[in-house]
Amino acid sequence: MADIPLSPRSTSAARRRLPPPPALCGFLLLLALLFTVSYAVGSAAGPVAPGMHGTGRTGDSGGNGGGMDDMPGMSQGSGG
Repeated sequence: MADIPLSPRSTSAARRRLPPPPALCGFLLLLALLFTVSYAVGSAAGPVAPGMHGTGRTGDSGGNGGGMDDMPGMSQGSGG
């Protein structure tokens, strides 16, 4: 079969890009706003546990590594 050439009208319509629907833009804006507000509330609330430290602490050589020693009532032996 021979190739049928496309008319210029159909090729320019195929090259045109449609803008995203307004509902999608509104949803993405709302999502970004919710993440921003939740981050601000979490930063204001602080850590969720008394012994938690941020990742910015460096050079801490105090023996508290946060292992099984920090959990009262838990033994490291083979229960049995």
